[in-house]
Amino acid sequence: MTTFGTALDRLGSVPRVSLVAEPTPLQEATRLRGILGANAPRILVKRDDAIPFGFGGNKVRKLEFVLADVLAGGADTVVTLGGIQSNHARATAAAAAKHGLRCVIIANGTAPERPTGNALLNRLLGAEIEYIASREERAAATRYVMERLERAGRKAYFVPLGASTSLGALGFVAAVGELLAQEPAPDVIVHASSSGGTQAGLVAGVALHNAKTRVLGVSADDPATQIETVVRTIVSGMGHRLGIDGDVLSAECSITVDDTHVGDGYGVPTAASAEAQELAARNESLFVDHTYTAKALGALLAYVRSGRIGRDETVVFWHTGGQVGLFA
Repeated sequence: MTTFGTALDRLGSVPRVSLVAEPTPLQEATRLRGILGANAPRILVKRDDAIPFGFGGNKVRKLEFVLADVLAGGADTVVTLGGIQSNHARATAAAAAKHGLRCVIIANGTAPERPTGNALLNRLLGAEIEYIASREERAAATRYVMERLERAGRKAYFVPLGASTSLGALGFVAAVGELLAQEPAPDVIVHASSSGGTQAGLVAGVALHNAKTRVLGVSADDPATQIETVVRTIVSGMGHRLGIDGDVLSAECSITVDDTHVGDGYGVPTAASAEAQELAARNESLFVDHTYTAKALGALLAYVRSGRIGRDETVVFWHTGGQVGLFA
């Protein structure tokens, strides 16, 4: 295994704003383990859903690094994109409001007659919404919005989908260190994976800490090969910020994405996600959403039942948030 020397020290010098503020809880899911039977592993839940800022979620960790770059560059407006109920868009709007910035969200879908969930929060946060018909229009709409803002004399900063850049993913490199300060390295981390930044940070963090933890990303939408490629690219891009060879770091990372739990599509419940949602709520008072976390938890349950995660192992379910979606 490659040793990356002072890379973690360099991480501490990368500019970062404070949004998470303190370690999120790591809670043992004893009742859920009991329901899964004698062969169930020890199950811990990393509660990023409990981040106090802006209704929390994994995007807040990435925005700590991205927003520092926004402020350093003197931008007065943040532009991002996502679906109408995008958790990332809501977190970005919250971060912008907290720091006195305008926020423009390019949302694919039609304007709701009565905003609910994240759409309601975006309105309360003062974000401006540009509606487009589909995901395919995102690139053209982004160019249009950035040019419009420039003509209006604004200095805009574009934050890609999910803040899943090499800079944003450093939030989850730091999060691995946070986890290891709470608990010895687990055997497995299971989490929802989509735009790739969370998984990139987790696998890079595991490699940089020389941990033997397996990271299993459960796709919310895209094919596994596509997400794996994105994750590896994001990891490679971390190198110059950490003072190491990013390609070497990427080669050290084991990237596993499971796309067999998507079901009929993004945000569409499955029988497994419905079961996971009910079990989590009724036994651990945890709330998971059908777009991301319920499908990831459903995958974890399947892994336990099939023996893919053994009873002598410790598994961390990284709860990436999304509970606002329950009110959409």
